[in-house]
Amino acid sequence: MASKAEKIVAGLGGIDNIEEIEGCITRLRTEVVDPTKVDETALKAAGAHGVVKMGNAIQVVIGTDADPIAADIEDMM
Repeated sequence: MASKAEKIVAGLGGIDNIEEIEGCITRLRTEVVDPTKVDETALKAAGAHGVVKMGNAIQVVIGTDADPIAADIEDMM
């Protein structure tokens, strides 16, 4: 079974699509290579409360576990 971090990576279009990721209180702030690969439905299925897209900048609202999830994703990169 995939971890929450792995599901979020998949929803962001895969590890190769993530240029940068940072935990910020309740959000994952990311820069992606190709925003068309971001799957909001998959991110919400992984536990995201919301997704904010601004060009290549994607914010995934996931709650207070944002920092540990960001660390897990950084370890995958």
